Amino acid sequence: MDKVKVTINGIAVEVPSNYTVLMAAKEAGIDIPTLCYLKDINEIAACRVCVVEVDVKGVPMRNLPASCVLQVQDGMNVRTNTPQVRKAVRTNVELILANHNRECLICKRNGSCELQKLCDELGIRDIHFQGEKKEHRIDDLSDSIVRDPSKCILCGRCVSACKNIQGIGALDFTNRGFNTEIAPAFNFSMKDVNCIYCGQCINACPVAALREKSNIDDVWAAIDDKDKYVIVQTAPAVRASLGEEFGLPVGTRVTGKMVAALKRLGFDKVFDTDFSADLTIMEEGTELLARINNGGKLPMITSCSPGWVRYCEIYYPDFIDNLSTCKSPQQMFGAIAKSYYAQKMGIDPKKIVVVSIMPCTSKKTELKRPEMEVDDLRDVDISLTTRELGDMIKQARIRFTELKDEEFDQMLGEYSGAGVIFGATGGVMEAALRTVADVLTGKDLEDIEYNAVRGIEGVKEASVTLPINGKDTEVKIAIAHGTANASRVLDAVKNGEKEYHFIEVMACPGGCVHGGGQSHVSAKARMDVNPKINRANALYDEDRSRPVRKSHKNPEIQKLYEDFLKEPNGHLSHKLLHTHYVKRDVYNK
Repeated sequence: MDKVKVTINGIAVEVPSNYTVLMAAKEAGIDIPTLCYLKDINEIAACRVCVVEVDVKGVPMRNLPASCVLQVQDGMNVRTNTPQVRKAVRTNVELILANHNRECLICKRNGSCELQKLCDELGIRDIHFQGEKKEHRIDDLSDSIVRDPSKCILCGRCVSACKNIQGIGALDFTNRGFNTEIAPAFNFSMKDVNCIYCGQCINACPVAALREKSNIDDVWAAIDDKDKYVIVQTAPAVRASLGEEFGLPVGTRVTGKMVAALKRLGFDKVFDTDFSADLTIMEEGTELLARINNGGKLPMITSCSPGWVRYCEIYYPDFIDNLSTCKSPQQMFGAIAKSYYAQKMGIDPKKIVVVSIMPCTSKKTELKRPEMEVDDLRDVDISLTTRELGDMIKQARIRFTELKDEEFDQMLGEYSGAGVIFGATGGVMEAALRTVADVLTGKDLEDIEYNAVRGIEGVKEASVTLPINGKDTEVKIAIAHGTANASRVLDAVKNGEKEYHFIEVMACPGGCVHGGGQSHVSAKARMDVNPKINRANALYDEDRSRPVRKSHKNPEIQKLYEDFLKEPNGHLSHKLLHTHYVKRDVYNK
């Protein structure tokens, strides 16, 4: 690509011609403030915080252009710290603050708020604009997401994430001028629109205008209740993000410290959702083989991601029969904990409270689905996000980074490397292939890393030749992450352009590692680090470190079937571990 020469604050740099001034400044080691900018998601120059002074070959540009959208030109001279720039940036931020709910000390994002950090950097200690303020209603009716318009700065990052990345558009700008607001259509609650509760809007929001609905107090109450037996399960992706809550680099794996912290919080047992991820592979892999052998509905599509399941129910109900009937690992774990585990330990299942720690906001809604119970016992009682667990650890005054590593409790805490990689896009597919390939060949195959299904490309395709019904068969597979990419795959299948046997879909870009409940990564940090890649690498590292790397080789899974379930997809498995789905008309429930 052609390069151009640009001077920024007297520093000469040579950068690709398609760079923006913001990108070029970064190359020169110069920090330009941003607020509405979010790399690859929102680049609309709405906040006017990244303005600069520019002349090209001695000819000054009119006004102060926004560096996030201004493309570099050869001979461009940029100045980021002139009196005019400093005054404009400060004024623009003060205007944003004039209509902002400034209860910073009690705000959910206190300490991780990008607006707060920018104010500190600019030395803003007073607001010169004291005009009329709008009255806002907090929308907290959904089980997953709270929307607080009083804290919204109209940056549009949530709108772009929902509309452009997820292809949904549950949020958009409404009204005009002073009354402009970001909200669902007709100002409906998030509970009553086409939201899938993936939480990508929360990940994008620089402030606390969008946040998860907190259930921390419910967990403390359960732990403090001496009549309850409270067990906790942790999803694979949590260990790759939790450390960020305590200042560790993005993607630091903290499995042992996480377990130690959970034990100190007072849970009776600390288990791992990776165990039920292995269980999911046993059930889902068997289901796939049955569909292929018996002429069942193909392609079969994974059902681990509740955001994806809801998306399918709303937007693609024609594919409901293609969904695996397996519950998600979160729900499977709860069902086994209140049946098999309760029986083994001699505990009244009515006294067991199952808490899950998830990278996902949609899990809070999933556990409330009417069908997620067996014999009048809810599978899972409470779900917290990674961020909420971080808050609990801080509330308990635990020095997380100083903890010694500890191991999960046995029985439901044993897991394989295949269970760990569930948290990354392509991980469910790879875990399934490891087991299905062994079952069909009758061998303990050593080549188990399916690199074709890894990576963060939006849609990945591959094929694997496996012996089915006595002959080699090409099994065609696809992986999609982010619902906009899922839509591409489903449309291709629907139109007859593509034909697959098995499709993995995760609602969130990158999979669970970038779920809506994971630790916040600022827009500035995202210019240097891709959390989807760093966190996925942490999971693949743990996979390689495990003594068992295939789900069907997990000794506790083998014992579960031997002592209790008897066989995958058997009668008891269907009662406890499988479910059904419904077409959803969100506006006429």
